[in-house]
Amino acid sequence: MRYIHYIILFLFCFVGLQSVVYAQVDRSEVRAGNRAFAKGEFATAELEYRRAMERDSNSVAARYNLGNALYKQEKFEGAEGEYAARLDSIANPTQRADAFHNRGNAQLLQKKYAESIASYKDALRLRPNDMETKSNLAYAQKMLKDQEDQQDQQQQDQDQDQDQDQDQNQDQQNQDQKQDQNQDQKQQQQPPPKISPQDAQQMLEAMQNKEKETQEKVNKEKAKAAPPVRSGKNW
Repeated sequence: MRYIHYIILFLFCFVGLQSVVYAQVDRSEVRAGNRAFAKGEFATAELEYRRAMERDSNSVAARYNLGNALYKQEKFEGAEGEYAARLDSIANPTQRADAFHNRGNAQLLQKKYAESIASYKDALRLRPNDMETKSNLAYAQKMLKDQEDQQDQQQQDQDQDQDQDQDQNQDQQNQDQKQDQNQDQKQQQQPPPKISPQDAQQMLEAMQNKEKETQEKVNKEKAKAAPPVRSGKNW
């Protein structure tokens, strides 16, 4: 657990925020949010920045700082959205590079490696010599490659499993068909059952008796259908 803790701590340092707050605007909520942020009270800072945005929804500083407060609370998806919301309104190249960099951080920690690479490249176009952005870009590119390699391996394993299943099914079908053929051949090769003379005589007598009963029944039916004879003596 301690090892995992160190990895997480290193990752957060590795993708640390740049320019945590913008120049303060003349809004008391933004100033209050900045003070809370500096104390590490990020939930309070978030609340103050949201209050500032209620007063001025176009406040770039309030929205950017809100993104930072969300990021510090590990609300990376929300932070990404706040960084992206007002990028077009940021005129200062340095501040714009910060916004791209931090958006890349939020995307990286969501494992959106391709998106984070694009954000870091946008930041480097504005600030080409930023070593932290370059380092994060290289890390994101490595993670993307590892992810793609893993997906390729999983697909190969899945295809191999499917091929094995198909081969097993075909082998089973061939085995079943062979068993059916062998069974048919055995049945064809078996001699007819032997009947003793006594059994044969009994079967023949039973058939004759059955035939006799049938004939008597037919004769009775014919007699019923014939016209009745007249009473009296014969002529």
